[in-house]
Amino acid sequence: MTPLIQRAAVLTGTVLAATALTVTTAAAAGPPMPDFRGKALMDVFQTVDYRTRVDLHDVSGFQRHVLWPLNWKVCTQTPAPGVELNGQALDIGVVKKTETCPKK
Repeated sequence: MTPLIQRAAVLTGTVLAATALTVTTAAAAGPPMPDFRGKALMDVFQTVDYRTRVDLHDVSGFQRHVLWPLNWKVCTQTPAPGVELNGQALDIGVVKKTETCPKK
């Protein structure tokens, strides 16, 4: 390899490595948690990364299983809105769309 091509290959490798490091660092910090309260449960699944674990529970007191996310809405969420997501699981409390969220 000529010295010019060798230098270009090293420079390209350095730029690619720096870009990968920047992308990894930005992804590690994570975006802030959106406010899903009062919205459809499907908004959660359409917004968060597919690798994020989402734990669902019925907060109506009936302890129902969420089988069809389109029929449910969000009442509670952890972490709170605005908190940076750092790969932790989301805890989402839901009720049927026709029901009202229970008081705290």
